[in-house]
Amino acid sequence: MDLALLRTFVTVHRAGSFTRAAALLGLSQPAVTSQIRTLERQLGRPLFLRQARGVTPTSIGDELAHKAAPHLDALVEITETGLDVDSSLRTLHLAGPPEFTAERALPALTELTGEDGQGFALRASFGTAEETLEGLSAGHHDLAISTAQPRGALLTATALCDEEHVLVAAPRWAEQTGTGEPDRRPEPALEKMPVVEVHESLPFVSRYWASVFDSPPAVPGTVIVPDLRAVLTCVVAGAGLAVLPRYLCAAALERGDVVALYEPAVPPLRTYFLVVRTGTLAMPHIARAHEWLQQASADWC
Repeated sequence: MDLALLRTFVTVHRAGSFTRAAALLGLSQPAVTSQIRTLERQLGRPLFLRQARGVTPTSIGDELAHKAAPHLDALVEITETGLDVDSSLRTLHLAGPPEFTAERALPALTELTGEDGQGFALRASFGTAEETLEGLSAGHHDLAISTAQPRGALLTATALCDEEHVLVAAPRWAEQTGTGEPDRRPEPALEKMPVVEVHESLPFVSRYWASVFDSPPAVPGTVIVPDLRAVLTCVVAGAGLAVLPRYLCAAALERGDVVALYEPAVPPLRTYFLVVRTGTLAMPHIARAHEWLQQASADWC
């Protein structure tokens, strides 16, 4: 049996689509369709059921993928290990949310771009969880950090760490509204304060209100800026309240530039996932970065 046909089959099985598999393989969609039909003729059994959107594997297709995929991944590992030693520096394409990637992931990964002969070149891009996972699925990235856990067989996700969200404002707002006092529920006072957020939908504030106060926020955003670091800058300047990851505002809290308006017994958390295309951890530079970020994340929680 032709290994190229099996590789195409496993890629389609993981992608759930001839079109997406073609993009990952660098082939045309008709070429992928032709290869799958050839393999089905050789086996004498259908491997996929064609649907309006993508394909669904038959029981025979699932069985073949279960048997073939580990061996194909092992062959990739053998090939890529040889390339990693004998060829020029490999490039890792990383994608994730701008703040977390810049503040956490990139400082950790730059330690692996050094001079030990096992490093790699690094290229980073920023985007929303949806954009990041779509780019990873299409083969534009090697490794992604996402706050959304992907579904399906194409992508494999590993929980990386949780971030705690904190309700903060400049000290003068706490003084004016009487918030920031222990055990005092601040919702009425908070309704008088402007809100700083990354989007008109108030994703951070809405999530915090739903988790802590069991209600939606009562005021719209006053300042909208699509970067949490800029949100922090605006809050320090007195623009209003915001909900921020603790890692991002910890230094400002310690300096007294901002204060926590409320400290719930159970603070809201958001989980980050480390995501790869299934099978690509056979590639040494991806595997090393994946492992290194997992190790580094022990100090982030």
